[in-house]
Amino acid sequence: MKNLYRRYRPLKLSDVVGQEQVTNSLAAALKQEKIGHAYLFIGPRGCGKTSVARILAHEVNGFKYELEDDYVDIIEIDGASNRGIDNIRELREKAAIAPTSGKYKIYIIDEVHMLTKEAFNALLKTLEEPPKHVIFIMATTDAHKVPVTITSRAQSYVFKLADKSVMLEFLKKVARQEKIKISDDALEVITKRGGGSFRDSLSLLDQISTLSDKEISKEMVVAAMGLPEDEKIAELLSEYANGDVVKITTILKDLLAAGVKSETIAEEIINTIIDDPRVEWLPFLEKLPEVRDPYAEAKLLVSLCSGQLEYSFSRDGVAPARRPSGSSASQGAICHGRSAPHTSVVTSGSPRKTYSQLPSEKDISATNVQKKQATDVYKVILQKVQSLNEVVYKQLTRCEHEIVNNALHLYPKTKIIKNILNKPNNKKILVNVAEGKEIVIHEAGEHPKSREKDETLDKISGIMGGEVTNDNGGYNPF
Repeated sequence: MKNLYRRYRPLKLSDVVGQEQVTNSLAAALKQEKIGHAYLFIGPRGCGKTSVARILAHEVNGFKYELEDDYVDIIEIDGASNRGIDNIRELREKAAIAPTSGKYKIYIIDEVHMLTKEAFNALLKTLEEPPKHVIFIMATTDAHKVPVTITSRAQSYVFKLADKSVMLEFLKKVARQEKIKISDDALEVITKRGGGSFRDSLSLLDQISTLSDKEISKEMVVAAMGLPEDEKIAELLSEYANGDVVKITTILKDLLAAGVKSETIAEEIINTIIDDPRVEWLPFLEKLPEVRDPYAEAKLLVSLCSGQLEYSFSRDGVAPARRPSGSSASQGAICHGRSAPHTSVVTSGSPRKTYSQLPSEKDISATNVQKKQATDVYKVILQKVQSLNEVVYKQLTRCEHEIVNNALHLYPKTKIIKNILNKPNNKKILVNVAEGKEIVIHEAGEHPKSREKDETLDKISGIMGGEVTNDNGGYNPF
């Protein structure tokens, strides 16, 4: 008996769910008989790239598509296991031979980004001068690893993960047809866990369909998958924001004792933050992807308590841990078993300055938080641009940036980068993904004004690298 994801694999473009931006374009091209010689399907796993590639391959040749058919003119290649130059040379030799029964000989190369540099160069030669009877359909989950020389010679189509509402309705339809008794709440858990992937979502539905002859509840699905309850995730995020280490540890121990894996907890927290991003949670995202073996539990605990584990850095090393908010200065600085006297800082060759003349620890912390938030926003912008235009994405990775007064300032390293970003179509992409922020592209070679400020804060942060004196001018070790 076939698995659900195989039984419900689409056989026509009209059967494909959630990829109208791709299927409508391909259907129109087929109707007008405007067939390209190379296609590149880009998107995450399980969103239908290979299925659409197979449908397109059958449609252009007028073949009837069945899952188990085997046409000699449709050749599927796994780029991960056939990635060498010898494999591509063999492909080129066979491509020159005319098709047997169809109008075209079609090569579907899955995970094409896995090809070696030499293999890509060999493939490029064929794409530049393709035989009239050959069509290449390439699929990839990592478009940035495909050389621009390849992408520029292919028609690119971007697939996306299914929206939750689309996926939920699709799973309800499958459950009805398969006579699986399951509550809407339980299907919502599967939808969330499937992450927009049709294959993953159907596999999960297949897995839990045997849990009970009666209606399958949300609690049953959560227990079967070893997932933490939504309430527990909400509690962890709340206590992370509050910085309550004791409560965090208690909740975490309960989840681990219930058999929930640390990696699963981290994944659920990530999904929750992405669904409902809040400023106080964004720094958390930086550490959560690191939660994996070895010592996954310890990494998760450190991530959850990271709000209380702030450190100040300087050129010379790491300063003592920052005091928790609310504690007084006398509680943090101890000299020879007693509270340290009021101190001032003297840097080598510089006049003595008191704390009142320097930015406060609160000011430094606020600046660091602003920098972190700006970095997180820029990462999101980069991800969006990467999914739309690989060339623009690569130029952005070569720019310094800062966000000031709701304006994104870009500082390109060279004039070429500036010229590419300033092209109307590319500038339009930046404006669309910046979510209302003004885009300011500076001259090549300019640097963010925040650089000078950062260097000053680096010197001050942690009060390190200089001498520390008391009010009487005497020397005290820090």
